Formats: sequence, structure tokens, C-alpha cells
Amino acid sequence: MKYEAEINKRKTFAIISHPDAGKTTLTEKFLLFGGAIQTAGAVKSNKIKKHATSDFMEIERQRGISVATSVMTFEYKDKLINLLDTPGHKDFAEDTYRTLTAVDSVILVVDSVNGVEEQTRKLMEVCRMRDTPVIVFINKMDRDGKLPFDLLEEIEKELSIQLHPMTWPINNGKNFKGVYNLFDKNLLLFTANTKANDEDTVHIDNLNDPVLDQKVGDKDAAQLREDVELIDGVHGQLITEDYLAGKTAPVFFGSAINNFGVKELLDTFIRIAPVPLCRETSAREVCPGEDKLSGFVFKIHANLDPKHRDRIAFMRICSGKFERNTYYHHVRLDKDVRFSNPYSFLAREKDIINEAYPGDVVGLFDTGNFKIGDTLTEGEDFFFTGIPSFSPEIFKEVINKDPMKTKQLEKGLLQLTDEGVAQLFTQHGGNRKIIGCVGDLQFEVIQYRLLHEYGASVQFNSLAFYKACWITSDDKKKLEDFIRFKTANVVVDKDGHLVYLAQSQWFLNTEIANNPDIQFHFSSEIHK
Repeated sequence: MKYEAEINKRKTFAIISHPDAGKTTLTEKFLLFGGAIQTAGAVKSNKIKKHATSDFMEIERQRGISVATSVMTFEYKDKLINLLDTPGHKDFAEDTYRTLTAVDSVILVVDSVNGVEEQTRKLMEVCRMRDTPVIVFINKMDRDGKLPFDLLEEIEKELSIQLHPMTWPINNGKNFKGVYNLFDKNLLLFTANTKANDEDTVHIDNLNDPVLDQKVGDKDAAQLREDVELIDGVHGQLITEDYLAGKTAPVFFGSAINNFGVKELLDTFIRIAPVPLCRETSAREVCPGEDKLSGFVFKIHANLDPKHRDRIAFMRICSGKFERNTYYHHVRLDKDVRFSNPYSFLAREKDIINEAYPGDVVGLFDTGNFKIGDTLTEGEDFFFTGIPSFSPEIFKEVINKDPMKTKQLEKGLLQLTDEGVAQLFTQHGGNRKIIGCVGDLQFEVIQYRLLHEYGASVQFNSLAFYKACWITSDDKKKLEDFIRFKTANVVVDKDGHLVYLAQSQWFLNTEIANNPDIQFHFSSEIHK
């Protein structure tokens, strides 16, 4: 392989969790270990004291939640790590699902107090679809929560994955004393309200070492010996191949806010996590070691820098070598494009790069050429498959409160919906604008960004639609008749494709049954 050394250096992964499980805090701790930041910001009770590195939109800093995926690159122990921090909030699930197509592995954060939550289940379903390797970090062990064995049982049952403990906690809540590293056979002691450091690590030859009793007390030492014997009997050694195949998930216990148990997780991650993998396309499988460049856009973000009206397309490189100022083939538009200022990221900090390799995520300055799912190659025509696009479930009409700002509103709506946070529909034959989203919070973000980034003031009026379906037919006349009879329900998406908005499941089923010559599609993928 031409770029073997570069490919083997790279690990590209996402951190996923239910909101408030501690994902952004864990992200910061990783960046601290990688020397990418010097001080961590604390995210507590949804109020950001010193904003978290990965939350770069103003509304995120105000609300204390991540609503856009951000990309961070840092080095740790001679590895180049591309970390994609995803929104935890369910209303932004679509952004997270797409991000999961751009990574090779995942770290799932579970709150020890709440266990498996709704969003955790949904995210794991996406990982299951792709057999993505998963490492689990059970966070907030210093809070009174569920017992470790109960947590393992719940996670295995709820997420349908086999777990393999790599560290084991000594108590939890106010009696939490630390973790025993089952792999390195050492003890990491916990002191409340202090950050973990190397001096907290106690090396013991085996669990019968009397030092264990001195450090944690006879009762807890006896319990730990019993637990570890049981774990060894059930799980034995971790089989790395089972982890890479997505069958087994290594588990770590700790407290991200105290930086406790995080280094053990990171050290294991760089040891076992996969390097960039082969990917399916519409034509063939593309592997990282190929000479020619290929990559796909999984995210678009406008106005990362409020001072400049910039628009960045995030591209995951899948094969070959990306070079600055080189022409590449834009498959959908069938034209060649080049980039004079490609970026790598540390959240809002951007560095111009000259080259990038498989596994890397580069930011491409975009003048409106890109849509999510677009592919760049060195001439070959294919696109990467499996990038999800969902039918919206909440619909609202856009009401312009300031007619003088109509142009700014049009531009803002087009740019924000290009980012994939929502879909924009226009009444067929009319001018009425309708936005469709997966979650309510997205409307709040769109309203805020339209005002602050484009100066356009809007209100949203709820519409009683149940689902959007893209409609196609080989019979032009039948399609025209359908549009004529259903004018109030037919809209056009921003690429000019016809969409039927159904009022309810019953209406949808009736129209499908009554119109056998018309195909109803629940995703816009058909038009790729």
C-alpha cells in the first residue's frame, strides 16, 4: 500500500450518548491528553461556565447542549486521532446518524445513574446496521447509581451486544474508591473532587497482594477479588477480532468530570481500535490503500466563523491522498473542483493543510457546490452508499416577519437546509415555504440562526402533516392528475423533486392503494 504508514497512524471515531451522559466532558479530557487544549471547560446542569471546546455555535453555548457535530484532530502516542463529537439531543439525531457513516469506530458513554436511555438505543441500532466496533464508557461512577453487574446486564439486554469489562469499579457513589485495571493488573485510586494522575496508580502483582487491603480496606478488597474471579471466569481475555467485528464491546468505568478512568480508555482505544476501513460504493468496494483519492461529504456547516459568511463541507477521505490546489471530480455535478484552503479542525480553530489521508476529515470551503452525500474522486463515477436521509415528521410554515429581508431569508433557508438539519419544501405552483424536521428543537435553532446569521426574522406556524413522501411515476399523465387533485398536499423539495405531504397514516395508505402507478418513497435517496 502506497500510504500504509499514514493510514495505520489514523483512528477516526465518534463519541455518542444520550444527552447529559457526559459526552462533551469526555471529549475535552481526550483533548487534554492529546495536548490539544490546556484547560477544560465544565458543562454542568445545562449551563456552560467556560464553554466546552466542541460546542461552537452560539446557541449551543447558551443552552449547554451540542446541536451540531464538530470535528477535532489531535495526536496521542504517535497516533493521529480524528474525533467527531456528535449532538446528544434526539432532535439532532439525523446529524449523528450521518456522522456515524464517516467513522470507523465508536465510544458510547452510558450514565451509571440512568443506565440505557432512549437515544442510546437508537444510536446503537445505527452502529448495529454497520457492525461498527464499540467501546463503552460507564460514566459518573462517583454518583449513587446502578450496581456494576446490573448495568452490564441492562446494557447487554437493551443494546444486544456482548460486553467485556476492561476495568472494574470498587463501589460507587460516595463510597467509590477507584477501579481495578483487568488488563494491566493495577489499581487506580479515586479521591473525590481531585483529578486523577499517575501517582494514583498502584501496581500490584496480583489481587492477593496485601497492598490491596491497605489501600481499599478488607471488605472492599474481598469483594473486588470475588468480582474479578467471576469476570475472569465468564469473560476471559478480550478477543480483539470480536470487538472489530462489532460483536463484543470492551467496557470501562470512571468519572469523566474528574478525569478518572479516561486514560485507561484512551490507551486501550489506540491499541485496538480499527484503522481506516474499506467502504461500499454504488460501483464497488473502495479501500484506503488505493492510489486514487475518493471521499464523501457527510456534513455541511454555514457560518462557522460569524465574521465571514463561510460555508464548510466536511469530507471524510476514504482512499488515496488529498492534496491542496489539486482538481478532483465532483461526481454528482460532473465537473472538476479544487480547493486552495482545505482545513483541519480543532472545533472552531481551523488550520490550512496541504495534504490529508484516509480516515482524515477535511473542511472544504464551499460556494454552494456540495450537498450531503456528494462524492469526490479522481475521475471514477460512483457514490458512497448508506448515508441516511430521513422523512421529516414535524412540519411548519415559514412566516416572514420582515418583508424587507426576503432575499436574506431565501438565502438563509437554502443554506441552513443544505446542512441537513431540516428539509425545505415549496408549495407546488406557489410560494409558500414549509420546513420539515425530525425534532422540534431544530426549529428553534433555525429561527435563531436565521436572525443572527442572516438578519431574517421569522415565525413558524405548525401544520397538520404526518409524513413526507417523494413521489415518482413512469406515467406522466397519472402523476399530473394526482398533483392536480392534491394541490394542497403536493410540494417541491429544493432540488425540484415532487413530495406528497400526508395528513395521517390512513390518508397515506389510502393514496398508496388508490394510485398503484405512483411510487411513494420515504427517503430522497432515490434521486441520487
